[in-house]
Amino acid sequence: MTDGGVRIVSLIPGGTEILANLGLIDAIVGRSHECDYPPEVKNLPICTQARLDSNASSSDIDADVNSLLQSALSIYQIKTDVLEQLQPTHILTQDQCDVCAVSFKEVEKAVATLTHSSPQIISLQPNILQDVWADIERVGKVFGVDSVKVLENLEARVQICQRRVQGLSLAELPKVVCIEWTNPLMAAANWIPELVNLAGGQSMFCVAGQPSPHLQWDTLITSNPDVIIFMPCGFNLHRTRQEAQILTNIPEWQKLHATQTGRVFVTDGNAYFNRPGPRLVDSLEILAEILHPEIFDYGYKGVGWEPL
Repeated sequence: MTDGGVRIVSLIPGGTEILANLGLIDAIVGRSHECDYPPEVKNLPICTQARLDSNASSSDIDADVNSLLQSALSIYQIKTDVLEQLQPTHILTQDQCDVCAVSFKEVEKAVATLTHSSPQIISLQPNILQDVWADIERVGKVFGVDSVKVLENLEARVQICQRRVQGLSLAELPKVVCIEWTNPLMAAANWIPELVNLAGGQSMFCVAGQPSPHLQWDTLITSNPDVIIFMPCGFNLHRTRQEAQILTNIPEWQKLHATQTGRVFVTDGNAYFNRPGPRLVDSLEILAEILHPEIFDYGYKGVGWEPL
C-alpha cells in the first residue's frame, strides 16, 4: 500500500474512478473540474477549467472546440497556482483525446512551471476495454496496490453478459447505432463497438479502438438500424434528451425502424460511456439491459438510460 507521502492530482474523471476502485481515494488531493465520481471527490480543490461554454448548443461547442484546437490552444486550462499549493507527487492525465480532458502536453507545460514539486506524470491512453484493464494494473503498480481483485471483479461481470447472450442467433442480435454527438452527427467508437457486441448487438459504422467518425444523416436513414442509442460526450440524461429531440423533429426520423418499434434510447454518456474507467462495465450492463430486456435487468433504467 502507498505511504502517507503520496499526493495525487487526477485530471481525468476515468482516472479518478480508477484510483477510487484501487482504494486510493484518500491519496487524491486535487481533481479536474469534470471529476465528480465517486461523490466524495467533489470537495477536493479543482485544478482545471474549460475555455468553452458547455451549456452552448452542440454545433457551437463543436465550432469552439475546432477553433481552439486550430489555434493550438488546449480546450482546458490548468490552474498552476492551485497545483503549486497542492504540491502533488503524481499527476494522472490522458493522451487519448484533446477534447475529453487536459492533454499530456499541457500537463507537461504546467509541471515545468512548478517550483515546489516535480510530480511524476502518469498518462492513460485507452482505446479499447483491454487498455482500460492495463491502465488499472499500471496505476496499481505505480502506487504499490494489488489490482488483481479489482480486475477479476470487472472481468467476471463482462463474462456474465457474454455468457447470457452467447445462445442468441444472428437474427436476435439487433443492428445498433450509438450517437456520440448530434451536430455534427458522429457515431461513438473507441471502446463502444466492443461494448455493443459484448451486450448482444451488432455495432454499425465504427471500428473498435478507432476514433469516432462523422456520420452523414442520409447514411443513418438508409441504414435503418434496429436500435439507436444517444450518448453525447459530456452530457447527462436530461441534456441528452434535449439533444436527441432536435433530431426527432426531422420528418425522416419518424420512418425509421427504431423509432417505429420504440427502440430509441438516451443514456448518461457523461457518467458512463464517455469515461474509460471501471464504470465501462456498468455501461456494458446498461447496453445489455437496453438491447435484451428479456434477459437483463440490472436496475439502471431511469438512472443510466431511458427510452426517448
